[in-house]
Amino acid sequence: MQLDVLFQIAGVGVLTTVISSILAASGRNELASLTTVAGLAIVLLVVVNMLGNLFTSVRTIFQLY
Repeated sequence: MQLDVLFQIAGVGVLTTVISSILAASGRNELASLTTVAGLAIVLLVVVNMLGNLFTSVRTIFQLY
């Protein structure tokens, strides 16, 4: 497994947490929630891309068309 993808996901999580905490402390709870949802969406896009690559690799290995 590629470590750079794990660090990318962890970086998005840390950045999302920091921004969400700052926004919540300033009283903008709606934007804090929106930031959390946006971070989750970014991570899900990365995971879906990795799953697509996995299915392509399996199809290639077993010569399924």
